[in-house]
Amino acid sequence: MSQNQSKNKTFLYAGRVEKLQNDNVILIGTASSVSFNFIGNECSILLQSVDSYEHHNYVALVLDGKYLGKVRIEKGGAQSFPIKTTSNKKEHKLEIYKNTEAHTGGVLFAGTTAKLTTISSKKKKKIEFIGDSITCLHASDSVDCDKGEYMDHHNGYYAYGPTLSRAIDVDYLTSSVSGIGMYRNWNDENKDEAIMPDVYQNLYLTKDNSKPKYDFAFQPNIISIALGTNDFSGGDGKKERLPFNAEKYVSNYINFIKMLYQHNPKAQIVITNSPMVGGEKAAVFEDCLKKLKTLSRMIKRTNQF
Repeated sequence: MSQNQSKNKTFLYAGRVEKLQNDNVILIGTASSVSFNFIGNECSILLQSVDSYEHHNYVALVLDGKYLGKVRIEKGGAQSFPIKTTSNKKEHKLEIYKNTEAHTGGVLFAGTTAKLTTISSKKKKKIEFIGDSITCLHASDSVDCDKGEYMDHHNGYYAYGPTLSRAIDVDYLTSSVSGIGMYRNWNDENKDEAIMPDVYQNLYLTKDNSKPKYDFAFQPNIISIALGTNDFSGGDGKKERLPFNAEKYVSNYINFIKMLYQHNPKAQIVITNSPMVGGEKAAVFEDCLKKLKTLSRMIKRTNQF
């Protein structure tokens, strides 16, 4: 389905999601969401972790604009989660956000017992956030890094993209994968693992050709790209790690920008550095971004995409 925020009579969907039958939807990307309005003091929702790894997942719940916290969805079949209101409002709004990233598997919204009313959305400016674990907000939550499992450390609802977007009242789309880079990943020389240019056009941000393609319906006004932290990474010190290749990084990056312009010709692209890259690497990083800034402006001005 469209990754733009879409609507029918009873549900709104936003982010990287796959719409199924009977208003069911798989929340795929970080902070992808489904929202609905209902009347009454309580209802329940059905959620299920759906992926080949059979592990738990998380969503964040927001009721009448108030953040309720994270809900853990255990592996296995669909589970029912009760929702109880605390306000005296006649109509309530529930928002369900995927708290984990695309690579932890999807979260299926399989329905609700709520007495639904109609819901609508207003036209807003749009920003897409493309990036790695920083954009996913991995390793952010109050779980000791040496405890729990990988997905326990995410809180995509409070990632910088969604947080900024709520603050300035814009719609957003997050396309991010922890550990990923523009020409190599944090511990791989692009021999075994996919890089962002390999997976971006897949709805699920993987190389799985059985999954739907991303349809570029969102059409953001601004595309913010934060990729480079993992290209500059030294890896784990065990696998072979070659010196950073600035030429390859810039080449892959500019081709990625061309692809984005092809599908989003009116977008403005913002390229960012990283707070995790310092010293001499930071200077090289900055030089690469200056080259990319010049090249991307030329591409945009001459429509050479």
